[in-house]
Amino acid sequence: LAQGLRKRHVDMIEDGVCGSSKSLTRVTTHLRKVCGRAIRRYERRRKMKVGGRRAFVAIDESKFRHKRKYGRGRRGPTWRRSSWVFGMLEVKHSRRRPILKLVKNRSRRRLLPIIRKYVRPGSHVISDSWGAYNTLAQHGYIHYQVNHQQHFVHPGNGAHTQHIERAWRNYKEDIYRYRGNLTEKSLKMNLRFIEWNSWLGRQHRNGILGRLFKDIRACHKV
Repeated sequence: LAQGLRKRHVDMIEDGVCGSSKSLTRVTTHLRKVCGRAIRRYERRRKMKVGGRRAFVAIDESKFRHKRKYGRGRRGPTWRRSSWVFGMLEVKHSRRRPILKLVKNRSRRRLLPIIRKYVRPGSHVISDSWGAYNTLAQHGYIHYQVNHQQHFVHPGNGAHTQHIERAWRNYKEDIYRYRGNLTEKSLKMNLRFIEWNSWLGRQHRNGILGRLFKDIRACHKV
């Protein structure tokens, strides 16, 4: 089941996991909803905080429009979507933990409350030179900005945004593979699964499968 969250339908059918693509879609959608409920419960307990000692947080915004195959075909609703995905990626040694929020715009008024809610005061924060981030130092963060029009690695302090840019590529590859951004509802579900995988699935003592069984049991108790 855990592998079914990531494997392509054709691979799972060949492996005998399920008999049809339609059945697999129902199974994987249900499992992703289970993961989504689990990460929301975790968030409500205020355990999703990033930053602090010996860690830094890279922040950025990105578009998750659906890719048209070979650039052909009609442009669906995702091409007209004005929303952004705002990401806060905690980097601590080899650990990466993202918080991903779908936002209508990337203004300071919209992004700053999210940062203050999820990033611990006093944290080291790295961003590009987008104007919405200019006041972070005034709110108690140690802020490093990289102007990508001049350089990709700050020559003075070595700050860069490559961690979160690499994460965007990985997240988009997974979501595009499953056509998980055709609607905002499906995009939110897949963003929550990415969070679940990093915060809960990989951290469980019995691995992703152990955590998944735990969350399935929790859903049945509700």
